[in-house]
Amino acid sequence: MGDSTKDILIRSVTIDDLAPIFHLGEKVFTSQDYSNLYRTWDEYEVTALFNSEAEYMLVAQSQENVVGFAMGTVIKKARSAWSYGHLLWLGVDPQCGRSGVGGKLFERFKEIMAEAGVRMLIIDTQADNKPAINFFSRLGFENPTDHVYMTLNLTSDD
Repeated sequence: MGDSTKDILIRSVTIDDLAPIFHLGEKVFTSQDYSNLYRTWDEYEVTALFNSEAEYMLVAQSQENVVGFAMGTVIKKARSAWSYGHLLWLGVDPQCGRSGVGGKLFERFKEIMAEAGVRMLIIDTQADNKPAINFFSRLGFENPTDHVYMTLNLTSDD
């Protein structure tokens, strides 16, 4: 898909983008690479965000194909002037890796959040997701904090 983002269009999501976003997420958030992201990624996540906060959803399009997406929400703190933008999901087609698509998506997402009056952006990812941590660090995010995520298998034979 090339090393240039000049043919990439960043635009607001439409209902026709929901299936391509979901399937691209299945390709990006795999169980072997990102088990926590894999567990929480489903079609309901995509459709619920579209139904509630489509204005904070973007796609990156190359020709007719969705090659990336960003989806977020705004959190308003009660009894506070602060509101927070939370980038919930950012995914880029692995074939576009390191081509700048993620950066373009994030820059437009940041603009939308600023227009919404957001004062601080929050992201989260797995503690072992070094590429994401490095990506967001380069964008100016700081203060990474480990988060413990535990599971209990209810189908074990013990």
